[in-house]
Amino acid sequence: METIQGKAAIVGIGQTEFSQNCGRTELRMALEAILAAAEDAGLDIKEIDGMVNYTMDSATQIDIVRALGIPNLSYFNQIPYGGGASCGTVASAAAAVASGMANYVVCVRSIRDASGPMRYGDFEPTRVSGDLHMGMYHPYGLLTPVSWVAMFANRYIHDYGIKDGQLAWAPLVNRENANRNPNAIFYNRKMTMEEYLASPINVEPLRRHDCCLSTDGAIAVIVTTPERAKALRQKPAIIAGASQGMSTNGEVMTSYYRDEITFLHEVEASGKKLFQQAGITPQDIDVAQIYDAFSPLIPMQLEALGFVSRGEGVAYCEGGTRINRHGELPINTAGGLMSEGYLHGMNLITEGVRQIRGTSTTQIDNVENVLVTGGTCVPTSGLILRRG
Repeated sequence: METIQGKAAIVGIGQTEFSQNCGRTELRMALEAILAAAEDAGLDIKEIDGMVNYTMDSATQIDIVRALGIPNLSYFNQIPYGGGASCGTVASAAAAVASGMANYVVCVRSIRDASGPMRYGDFEPTRVSGDLHMGMYHPYGLLTPVSWVAMFANRYIHDYGIKDGQLAWAPLVNRENANRNPNAIFYNRKMTMEEYLASPINVEPLRRHDCCLSTDGAIAVIVTTPERAKALRQKPAIIAGASQGMSTNGEVMTSYYRDEITFLHEVEASGKKLFQQAGITPQDIDVAQIYDAFSPLIPMQLEALGFVSRGEGVAYCEGGTRINRHGELPINTAGGLMSEGYLHGMNLITEGVRQIRGTSTTQIDNVENVLVTGGTCVPTSGLILRRG
């Protein structure tokens, strides 16, 4: 079967600082991240001829092109569904360079999730989604992502008999990894099980430390072919698999009308395609950057991706020994969305690239294959990166 394997690579990564009050526009941060990615790759900014960002981005492609003086884009695209778009941006870029539609495609996300949207110097209030289907949920108090995911989490806990505190291990491992990462918001800020259990409930059963960090920042990655990568500065992270997943009878964050709501069907579909493309199995993954907007979604993804059977994800994470840096499947080695920062998943991609390069602050030995996943409870995406 014809696949994307080996036809594209990530060759440049760039980011701003991660903060909770950046003091500048999303456009400004997007420009900074793209310039940093081009510098990292050793690429002239004028050679960029493709761009992919999120439909949620306020920094428009046309403004970015004008501000950077990019002569022409022969390929441009936007990916929807919030964090589900993260790996989808790279999938789109990979398809573009593999098909010859562009030579160097930049994927970028710029967000002011902590201090609020800021466009051209003016603050605007954060708006709740106006999607028609949300009218079925807002009157009942389901107004925020944490409340939407709490519905899935409660059912998951009920079905599998999960006890209080058992969801803590992924957040604790994330925090431990962030403690070694100077770029993380929770750098050098330790957390114990006692502190986790004492943290306030956001929406039952999710505590404060079961949730990701509201963050200001921007990230950019540059994708090209492995052949062009040879002339650039960095060791390429070869794209062995790139896929998206959208399953039937789904909604954005509120897919409550399926026969079962404790299983991530989109993640399963995306994962099967990923492993098929890369020609490997879950057991071949050396390190995983798992989308961790909320702690129950980590064991649920391990189940949907085939690392464990249904209902076994929490037990797999128990104690943290299997998922920490010394375990059989180290996860979120920069701290993840819970402890490094919430950049709608793009920082999971850059950490995957660092693992391939051997430059992570929690570097895993002899990394060959890295899994990166996109947002869950929405149409999703995923990547497998391989050492070149």
